[in-house]
Formats: sequence, structure tokens, C-alpha cells
Amino acid sequence: MGKPSKGTGRSSGCQMSVKVLKNEGRELRLRIAGESHTTLQLFRLRLNESKDVEYSNYFQKHPDLDEPELYVRTVEGKSAEKVFKSLCSDISKELSKLKL
Repeated sequence: MGKPSKGTGRSSGCQMSVKVLKNEGRELRLRIAGESHTTLQLFRLRLNESKDVEYSNYFQKHPDLDEPELYVRTVEGKSAEKVFKSLCSDISKELSKLKL
């Protein structure tokens, strides 16, 4: 997922280039540069499994010309930004436990 971060003496992580297109309470739309269907499918699947998410999907107009966009709409009373950031944190923790 993304390119490796520069070393800081701690374990390296991954970074993604994300542009916020819409962030209005329950709705979040992000453009995620350089990521494949694999990453976006992971986000979509995990978001739609959450009790806090009403709907999530990703879209890509042209695979060679357009960066994919992820859309999230949460249930009433939940912030889409907070739900997405929490999911990213959970995924990061899970991946950091991998032993290679």
C-alpha cells in the first residue's frame, strides 16, 4: 500500500497520497493516488463491515488516466473522517504484526 516511508529509527510504515474531495460530517470522498483495486477493495470491504458505515464504495473512471476515489457515508451521528481514520489505524496495526 503506497511507497515506504523514510527511515526514522522506528519500523517503517507506508504512506499514501490522499486528496480530500469531500468531508462533510457523514460523507467522505477521497482520491487515492497510486493505489490498486486491491487496496481500495480492502477499504471498501472493511468499511461496509462496520456498523458505523451505511455505504462505502470506490470508483475509477479510466484505469490509466484517473486516480480511484473512495466514498464513505456513515450512519447518523458518526463522523466519516473518524471512522476512516480508525479503520486505517486498525489495518496498520494488523499489518505491523506480519512476520516475514
